[in-house]
Amino acid sequence: MTAFPFVVAQPAPVRLAMIETLSGPFANTGEAVFRNLVWAAERVNARGGLNLSGGARPLAITRYDSKGQNEEALSALRSAIDDGVGFVAQGNSSATAAALLDALNKHNEREPRRRALYLNYSAVDPVLTNGRCSFWHFRFDAHADMRMAALMEVLREDETVKSAYLIGQDYSFGQAVLREARRQLQIHRPDMAIVGDERHPMGRVKDFLPYAAKIKASGAGAVITGNWGNDLTLLVKAARESGFEGKFYTFYGNALGAPAALGDAGIGRVIAVADWLPNLPGAASEAFYQAFRQRYPKPADDYVHMRMQLMVEALAQAIEKADSLDAVKVGLALEQASVTLHGQSGRMRASDHQFQQTLVVGVMDRQGAPGVKFDVEGSGYGFRVVKQVAASRAALPTSCHMARPAA
Repeated sequence: MTAFPFVVAQPAPVRLAMIETLSGPFANTGEAVFRNLVWAAERVNARGGLNLSGGARPLAITRYDSKGQNEEALSALRSAIDDGVGFVAQGNSSATAAALLDALNKHNEREPRRRALYLNYSAVDPVLTNGRCSFWHFRFDAHADMRMAALMEVLREDETVKSAYLIGQDYSFGQAVLREARRQLQIHRPDMAIVGDERHPMGRVKDFLPYAAKIKASGAGAVITGNWGNDLTLLVKAARESGFEGKFYTFYGNALGAPAALGDAGIGRVIAVADWLPNLPGAASEAFYQAFRQRYPKPADDYVHMRMQLMVEALAQAIEKADSLDAVKVGLALEQASVTLHGQSGRMRASDHQFQQTLVVGVMDRQGAPGVKFDVEGSGYGFRVVKQVAASRAALPTSCHMARPAA
């Protein structure tokens, strides 16, 4: 008689579907997010997984390529739901976020037995937690108006800047940034001249030298931009090559090639706002960053965001509190989430599902300068924290009127 080994069935993982651009000119942004989410899931699994009454279950991240197109993202959403995934994450593009949210709202109403939640880590068009807010959507990044307000805390004190050139990607988020920049400049720096206000096609400009030439010719003391990915890297590189000597006030100038593209020309001149920066003072923050670099030691992989880690922690907390994978039960728990990791904290605001957290503003400097222990992506340049904006001060009112489903 042949003896067969006893095989213990492994619990099925709880899957979080990441829908992002994983091919094309913005593929690096999707891969960078994937590393963050994988690392966060590994942390949950290292402590035993998701603790449910029916037994602990691991958390797994599954990838779906949107190819940088809304239609592909919607197809990926359908595939994820058909695959039985109840939690979807996306962030790189507010236009895509709006399309996904509309589709998910309709799906959840049409098929209540297969409802899903949408976790947003980077799509920061303010309307997503204002006029278009939804019970099914939770944003873990500060929206564009909040980020702009944090940048303005530095710009309003920068008396060296007398004029600004506004430039951004021509879609919902980029338009929102330029609109808010103009509004807040009128409030905080009415003395500042706006010498340019320009939009460009997203992801399609290969040569930004014509834009850089206009910026230089305008005499602007600073550029204000929400550009991200290749559109930011190519813009700052063109500005350097054109001889522009002004400052850059950015949402994303601290990563994905921008510091290396500027080099010494960016020292003291590139300002970035974020939810966290590697050189944030404190042993807990330093330990967090060093742990990420141990997990992903390649300089090109140096892209870590605290908000993505807090997002996964909040999801795990909500699933365990609800003791369920039901979208309504988890959603009701998630809108009460309050999480802390390595000294950084945040809480979800139930009224609009906008995460509330401290924001920081940093200025680019050479690694080794005071306050710049760590560089970015092996570039030799990092960001010194010059302003911390408490969550209570970063918070803004909401116009959200949310309808909640019955539990």
